[in-house]
Amino acid sequence: MTTTTQPTAVTEPVKHEIAAHQSTTSLPDPKLEAAAPMLDEHRQKVEKRLLRKLDARCSIFIAIYIMNYLDRNNISAARLKGLQKDLNLDYTQYSTCLSILYVGYILMQVPSNMIVNKISRPSIYIGCAMTLWGMISTLSGTVKTFGGMVGVRFCLGFVEAAFLPGALLILSKWYTRRELTYRNALLFAGNLISNAFSSLVAAGVLSNMDGTLGHPAWRWLFYIEGSATMFIAIIAAIFLPDLPTNTRWFSEEELQVAQLRMAEDVGIADEDSVDDGIFGGLIMAVKDVKIYLMMLTLTAYVVGLSFNAFFPSLTATLGFSYVPTLLMSAPPWVFSVIVSLINAWHADRTQEKFWHIIGPIIMGLVGFIICMSTLNHAARYVALFLQAGSYAGFIVFYSWISSSFPRPPAKRAVALAMINAFSQLGNIAGSYVWGLTDNGYRKSYGIVTAMFGITMVGCWLFRRILINLNKELDAGAKAWESHKDVERKTQLVQHLEADNGEHAMNIKQGFRYLV
Repeated sequence: MTTTTQPTAVTEPVKHEIAAHQSTTSLPDPKLEAAAPMLDEHRQKVEKRLLRKLDARCSIFIAIYIMNYLDRNNISAARLKGLQKDLNLDYTQYSTCLSILYVGYILMQVPSNMIVNKISRPSIYIGCAMTLWGMISTLSGTVKTFGGMVGVRFCLGFVEAAFLPGALLILSKWYTRRELTYRNALLFAGNLISNAFSSLVAAGVLSNMDGTLGHPAWRWLFYIEGSATMFIAIIAAIFLPDLPTNTRWFSEEELQVAQLRMAEDVGIADEDSVDDGIFGGLIMAVKDVKIYLMMLTLTAYVVGLSFNAFFPSLTATLGFSYVPTLLMSAPPWVFSVIVSLINAWHADRTQEKFWHIIGPIIMGLVGFIICMSTLNHAARYVALFLQAGSYAGFIVFYSWISSSFPRPPAKRAVALAMINAFSQLGNIAGSYVWGLTDNGYRKSYGIVTAMFGITMVGCWLFRRILINLNKELDAGAKAWESHKDVERKTQLVQHLEADNGEHAMNIKQGFRYLV
C-alpha cells in the first residue's frame, strides 16, 4: 500500500509521543517513527476531530446497507402481492430465486475484497458496485419468467458481494479494536433498519400503486427501491472514506493520527509487506485453521438467522391481512437495533466477545422455542422480537473476526471475505428451511434451533483456541524478556519466525487476542 500524502510538518508541541510508545514496544515500527507525534492534549483534540469526521462519513455505510438489504429482500414482500403467482412459480422455484443470489455473492467476495485492499480509492469502487446493483434491482421489476428472475438474482448477488466485506475491511483500517464493535453495530443497524423500513415501504407501495401505468404494485417496488439505490450510490462515491493515507476532506495531521492510532493498536503499522505479492494474503488465510472454524460457525449462525428473509411470512402466521402483517413486521427490528447497539457498546467497553455473542443467541433460542410450543398470537409476536434480537450477537461475531486476524491487512481482507462468503451457504440452505409450514413452521424452528446450538459450540471452541494462543504469547513474552543479551534474543526470534512468523510478531509487539 503506497502512502500518497507527504509527512506533516511538525508543530512545536510535537516531539515525544513516539519515544514514549517505543519505550513500551519491544520492536519499534518504522511507521511510528515516521508519523509526527503530538503531545497528549493536542493529539486528543486532533483525534476527536478525526473521529467526528470519520463517523459522519462512515454513516453513509448505514444507508448503503439499508438499500443493500432492501434490494436483496424486497422479493419477499413482493411475493405477498402477486409476484409468485404472476411469474407462475412453485415453492421450489421461488426458493431457487432466493438462493441463487448467494451463489453469485459467494463467488465474488474474496476477489472483490482483494481488490478493495489493493486499490487506493475503495469509495469509488463501492459506489460503482452500488450503482450496478441498483440498476439490476430495478430491472427485476421487468422480469416475466422464472429463468429471467434467476438470472437477475444471480447478477444482483454477484455485484452486491463487493459491499459488506469491503465495508468491514474499510472500517477495520480506521477504527481500533476498542472502537470497532460499536461501529460495526452501526453498520449492521442498516441491515436491521432495512428489515423494519422495507416492511413500511412495501406496505405503502403495494397498497397504493397497483395498476399504476399498467404495472402491478410488486413491480413498482423494484423500480422505486432500485432507483433510490442508484441515487445513494453517487453520494457514497463522493463522501465515503478511502485509506488513512489519502482520504480527501481530512487534514494531513488528522491522517497521520489515523495511521498512528492503528499502529499503536497492535504494535505494528497496518500495511502489507512488499514481499507478500498479490496472493500473499490469500495464502496466509488458507493456512490458518482458525478461519475454517469461523467459517463453519458463522454458516450455522446464518442458517439460524434465515428467518430474516421470511419474516413477513412468519408474521403472517398471526392471521392478519398483508398490510397489517407488513406493519407488524417492523417493530421487532427496531427492538433488534436497540439491543444490538447496547450489546456492541458493552462489548467494546469490556473488550469481551464470547458472551456478547452467546447472550443474544440464547434470546433467539427462547423465541424459537416459544414458536414451536404455541400458536397463541400474542406469545408468537413476542417471540418474533426475541428472534430479531439474536442479530446482536451476529454483529459482535464480525468484529471478533477482524480482531482475531488483525495483520497484515491483506490476510484480514481475505479472512473477512472467506468467512462471510462461505457463511452465505447458510442463506442458500435457509431458503429451503422455511418450506415446512405445518403448525406455524414448527419443524423449521426446530432446524434453526439446532443451528444456534452448533453456533454456540463453535464459538466456545474458537474461544478456547484464542485463550491457548494468549497463554503461548504470554509464555513467549516472558522468554523474550528473560533474554538479556542481543545475540540470544536474535536466536529466539529466528526460532519463532521459522516456526510461526505471525506468532513471533505477536510476541514482540505485545498483541493479545480478544476473547
